[in-house]
Amino acid sequence: MLVRHRLGLLASAWCVAIASLGAQSPKASRIPFEKLTLPNGLEVILHVDRSVPIVTVNTWYKVGSGDEKPGRTGFAHLFEHVMFMGSQHVPVGKFDEWLEAAGANNNGSTTTDRTNYYETGPSNALPLMLWLDADRMGWLLPTMDKPKLDLQRDVVKNERRQNTDNVPYGKAYETLLPVMYPPDHPYSWDVIGSMVDLSAASVGDVSEFFRKYYAPNNASIAIAGDFDADSAKAWVRKYFGMIPRNADAPVRPTVPAARLVKDTVMVLEDRVQLPRLYYMWHGVKAFSADEPALDALAAIIAGGKSSRLYRSMVYEKQIAQDVGMNNSSDKLDGVILLSSTAKPGVHPRQLAAEIDAAIRDVAERGVTERELTRVKNGVRASLLDELSSVLGKADRLNYYNYFAGTPEYIDEDLARYERLTVADVQRVAKQYVSGRARIALTVVPEGKKELALAAGGSR
Repeated sequence: MLVRHRLGLLASAWCVAIASLGAQSPKASRIPFEKLTLPNGLEVILHVDRSVPIVTVNTWYKVGSGDEKPGRTGFAHLFEHVMFMGSQHVPVGKFDEWLEAAGANNNGSTTTDRTNYYETGPSNALPLMLWLDADRMGWLLPTMDKPKLDLQRDVVKNERRQNTDNVPYGKAYETLLPVMYPPDHPYSWDVIGSMVDLSAASVGDVSEFFRKYYAPNNASIAIAGDFDADSAKAWVRKYFGMIPRNADAPVRPTVPAARLVKDTVMVLEDRVQLPRLYYMWHGVKAFSADEPALDALAAIIAGGKSSRLYRSMVYEKQIAQDVGMNNSSDKLDGVILLSSTAKPGVHPRQLAAEIDAAIRDVAERGVTERELTRVKNGVRASLLDELSSVLGKADRLNYYNYFAGTPEYIDEDLARYERLTVADVQRVAKQYVSGRARIALTVVPEGKKELALAAGGSR
């Protein structure tokens, strides 16, 4: 499963639930955990939850498409698929078969910054889950061969066709990225990678990628659910303890801050029925001081059906099929993306005029306390909904462990949003969006370039 930045109906996740949760204690959401590190560098995070007889194992490898190089794109996602193709003690197909026989399921995902694998099932399946994950971490390479690689290469290519090449508006994001970032920046390509690079990947290339990144000292495992902590620790030491660490732990790339110095206007012809307008600005890295305010700004302007632009463009004036805005903060950088699809007969410049007016209004007049409260309530509701499952808890623990440096960050994370003021939101509107350099991309039906936004847009 590929995880990537979403296009089209971009809505802040927390805006789907706006129950009055602000009065709840910040400490109510804390996830009790225990963390240990094996001698080989593997980080292990344990959270015991006896509420239901279910357990999940969530493994994060600290590698994503942001660790790739030009000419070698798509490797992180390709390797996610390869990891399900069996290992030295697990024949091809048995990984899924044995888990399903135990009543468990599994999957994986890839982003710019990490690759994860997870299994969820009855509590008595925990030893099997850990053994299977250990076998592919430590003993995958002896069984790696060209037929396996070719099979998964074809699967990934087909996934690219389904999600990028042959889907309406599918190439918009990878059209924006090379303009947003210089060619050597690891965020200048999409997670899926290019067909050329996927075709060129050899067994040697993939094996080198595994040796560099798939080591215990570049991974963390979160175990959450109904289990005995002492037994789990014993199984982890037994199955993972003998896997050697890499002598040199991978170092994530360091890149200078990328900046847009002027507006860029582009048009992309596609097999679509209606034109769609995209705006993209530079944002901030994950856990930067301005991340919460940018999240709130995106939510208020176009994050969901109660947002300003959705009300005006979709409900009232009925000039747009949809509109959405999202702030995405990743490990190395962040982007702010707004998109809107025109109604039949509506030119994108009408959308641009409405969007630009809404952004100017926030920059000049600010937002209301009520709007900000809705965002804060939604943030808490979304997080509590995620924590309602053991898989959500495990993933959140791994996320904080990698991005914030400690699994114990949930209260601090919520506090960042509770501290937001209307002045913060107005400030970031001026600092990052209103009047700032941006990319404007119009995706238009083939042969209909006259429907593209002209240089300057509505400014």
